This record gives sequence, C-alpha cells and structure tokens, in this order.
Amino acid sequence: MNKKPIAEKYDLICVGGGIMSATLALMLKLIDSSVKIAIFERLDKVAQESSEAWNNSGTGHSAFCELNYTPEKEDGGIDISKAIQIFDQFEKSKQFWAYLVEQNLVKNPKQFIHKAPHHSWVTGKDNVEFLKKRFEKMSKEFAFREMEFSEDYSTLIEWFPLIMKNRDHSSEPMAATRMELGTEVNFGNITEQFFSILEEKFDTPVFRNHDVLDVDPDQEDWLVEVKDLKNEQKKYYDADHVFIGAGGGALPLLQKVEIEEKKGYGGFPVSGQWLVCKNREVIEKHDAKVYSKAGPDAPPMSTPHLDTRYINGKKELMFGPFAGFNTKFLKEGSYTDLIKSIKLDNISSMLGAFWHNLPLTEYLISQVSKDHEDRMNDLREFVKDAKSEDWELKVAGQRVQIIKKDEKKGGSLEFGTDIVHNQEGSITALLGASPGASTAVHIMIDIIQLAFPELLQQKDKAEKLSAMIPFWNRDLTQHQEEFKEIQQKCMEILQLND
Repeated sequence: MNKKPIAEKYDLICVGGGIMSATLALMLKLIDSSVKIAIFERLDKVAQESSEAWNNSGTGHSAFCELNYTPEKEDGGIDISKAIQIFDQFEKSKQFWAYLVEQNLVKNPKQFIHKAPHHSWVTGKDNVEFLKKRFEKMSKEFAFREMEFSEDYSTLIEWFPLIMKNRDHSSEPMAATRMELGTEVNFGNITEQFFSILEEKFDTPVFRNHDVLDVDPDQEDWLVEVKDLKNEQKKYYDADHVFIGAGGGALPLLQKVEIEEKKGYGGFPVSGQWLVCKNREVIEKHDAKVYSKAGPDAPPMSTPHLDTRYINGKKELMFGPFAGFNTKFLKEGSYTDLIKSIKLDNISSMLGAFWHNLPLTEYLISQVSKDHEDRMNDLREFVKDAKSEDWELKVAGQRVQIIKKDEKKGGSLEFGTDIVHNQEGSITALLGASPGASTAVHIMIDIIQLAFPELLQQKDKAEKLSAMIPFWNRDLTQHQEEFKEIQQKCMEILQLND
C-alpha cells in the first residue's frame, strides 16, 4: 500500500461498531479523555451484527446455568475453574455498567438489563447425578453459594411452570439448579448507548458506512486504509494503536496485517437460529433462562435453552439455538469469506481441525436439514404442548469459531476468545465468539493493559479505573465481604432487586 495523504491521526482506531469497540473506547475516554479515538463501522448503523439483540442469547453469562463451563473429569469430579472465571468476568461488566448509571451517563438500566433467574435443568438418572455433583461442588464456592438444587416436582413447577406442565414426574427423573442473580441483557441497546455517549460527551467520531480495507506498518505507527462506502472514496489514517473488534470480520482483516502472531489462525463459521414465540399468553408463562445439556457432538454454543428476553421494550420468549452453516463470516458478509480466509500459513490448521471434528460436521448437516416440525419436536423436549403455529424461526448472527495450530492434530477448533497482538501491543485483534459480549469489560481491561500500560502506571488513571471497576485487578475470593457489598450496590443501581 503506497503512502497517501493522511486524513487524520489518532491514538487509537477501533474497527467494528459492536460492543467490544464501544466498551474499549468508552473505558479509555473515562480514564483519559485526551486519548484521541476514531471508530469505523462498515454498516450504516452500529450494533447490527453479534451485538444486535436478536443475534445473541442475551444471557448475562455468569456460569450459573451453562453446563459446558463445568465439565466432568475422568475421575468423576467436576471442574468448576472455568465457571469461576466467567462469573468474575461478568461481575466486572456489571460494575462498569453500574458506574455509568451512577454517573448519569446511562439513564435507565431497565432499557438493557433485567433480572432473569438462571436454571440448569436435566432429565435422566445419569444427568441428575451429574447436576447434583455439580451443585455440591459449586455451592461450596463463594461465587455460587446462593445456588439452589431441587428434584422436587412442586419446586420445579414454581421455577418454570411452562416446562413442567404435562410432565409425568413419577417416571421421568429430573432436577434443576436455580440462581436468582441471573440476568437478561440487551447487548444491542447498551452498545448503542455507549456510542451515543462517545459521540455526544467525548466528541469521538464514529464513521458509519466506512470499510477498513487494510492496516499496514508506517514507520512507528499504523497506516489504516478506509473506504467510504457512500462515495466509494478511499482515505488514509495514521494510528498509534489499532484494535480489530469486528466479530467475524476480524480474521480477514488481521490476515492482511504484517505481524508474525497472526500465522496459523483460521476460522469456522457457524450460524444460529431461534424459534421465537408469537403467542403473548405463552410468553407470559415463563420468566427465566433454562439451559439443558448439549448433545454429545454439538458445539457449546448449541446448548438448548428456553429464554425470557426483553427486546425493544417487549417481553419475548425464544428457544434454541439451532445451528446452521454457510460460508459467511458476518451476517451481512460474503459467501466467499471462508474460501478467502484459507492461506498458506493456516491451511494445515484448517485441514487438521476439519479432520478431527468430523462429528461436528455431521451435527451441522443434521441441523441444516431440519424443517419447522423437526425444530418444534426439539422444543417439545422443553415445552410438551408447544403448538407449531405459535412459533416462528428467526435467523440470528454468525459466529466464527477459532482454528489454531496444534502440534499433534495440525489444527484445533476452539470455542473461546483469543486476543491476537504484536509484541508491542500496538495492534490487537479479538477472535472467537464465546462467551462474547458478557465479558467485554474484562477483555478490554486486558487490551488496555497490553496496548496502554503507561496509562495504568499513572496513579490517577489507575484510580479512575478502580472507581469504574473496583475489582478490575483484585481477586474477589480474597475480599469476599467487600465484593458482596459492591455486588449488592451494583444490583441496586441496575435495578435488579425488583
């Protein structure tokens, strides 16, 4: 890329108009308002891909109900280390959001967050035994002491009557856990509010209809090539730091960046679909998030759950997700995305991951071949008397799962999130999908420590971050009483005690 006239110079350029870029930019501005930031989004609106409300489950992931975060070990024990991490990460998000409400930057928390008890629900003797062991292990841990467990039919009816209706409890072993602290989050709404704060309070430009085409090293900084999609003109910007947080669009752009750390990364796209209830009477009968166990070959993101949602001011009910497959990396992407992402440095990773995940391929084929009645039969495992005419299929967002180099397998398919960055931390890219938006604040703390360590070495700046997120660098298990006080305060500010 030849050097062109520079339109503007920034301390940080964020690629992507979703919750990740919004969170990073707002946190930095609150720490140091002099940091000069620009954000580029290729669509005409922000929060239209993975952050959009219908494109994700809306679960405030705290590991209360997601059984894939607590795997059973070979010796029969339950590993809850991942669950503790996820809980800690979402609590940081709640602390940050509460701070914004307290500072009157976010006006009404009910627009984006609601109380929604989280349940794990299983049937069958072996699954009940697993859930009981999980409960016994988790309830001893500080983070999960409020967890309840029950096999009692009348208790389960109180927790989720829509699911328990018409069940023969005498012949079907079942059990559930419940956490009252669970939340339902409209990540699209909070993302839009963040961008409004950035534009109105901090004069941070958010360039919509602008596609970032390339990022090249330019002496001591980065040269960012951007196309204005309205007039088809290209512009060039200098940036000391670049953050690529464009969801499925992050990998194709990262592959153009000249850093060693990108090598070997690939992506596998999986789309999502939900059955959405159209019957308001049925919707009002359920007030919870209820997760069950995924099938043996299903990816973690396909764990079936029946969810209460609050979208655009209305209570909703949805079931899923159902996996789909196409070769796009974004919902508004191109069918050539997957083919174009295959490079010499990642082809062995891609082939290795494919060969060692043939059951996943078979699972996706089975999912794609389902018709409406097949999906309704899956729903009837939860809601026995679900009527086909009460539910319709809604296509959700695209997720690009990470493929990484693996010495033994050639490549491995990962279901987490990776921060790919150069040694200096001047360029960072976020790859992966799970647990996603819930952990945006935690991830951005890591990004700030990587890219802007000098800020946190200044006492006044570090104190500002501590005011926003009191436990950003502290172990909550070592300060349990103080953490509980802050947790309760955040719940009150976010109006989650109603």
